[in-house]
Amino acid sequence: MVANEGERYAAAFLAKDWDGVRAVLDPAVDFRGMTPGQVWEAKTSDDLIDQVLRRWVEHDDIYDVLEVSSGQVVDRQRVAYRFRFRNPSGDYVCEQTAYYDTDAGRITKLRLLCSGPRRTGGRS
Repeated sequence: MVANEGERYAAAFLAKDWDGVRAVLDPAVDFRGMTPGQVWEAKTSDDLIDQVLRRWVEHDDIYDVLEVSSGQVVDRQRVAYRFRFRNPSGDYVCEQTAYYDTDAGRITKLRLLCSGPRRTGGRS
């Protein structure tokens, strides 16, 4: 089964595969996202990757995908993904839900809500 655009986005983001993220985004993607304490915006795929997504992840973070689900709300697509990550400061779980529109197999509009990292255990 071929993954939809949202599932491909989630897989690429969690793999820190920036070329894969770029491949699923329209170059003129309209992005707005909310993390605890901050609202993020970007108007291009390069800005989204360089000024938002790369700031959300640390180079030494190790990710494990816990769950991915997708569906739609009338004409808008949805993908939700929960993941565990570890780094020198500890173990965390985070969940993000994204609503998006597509055209020609690429995400053109992306709205994302993030739970923020939630500490789960001891230090690595």
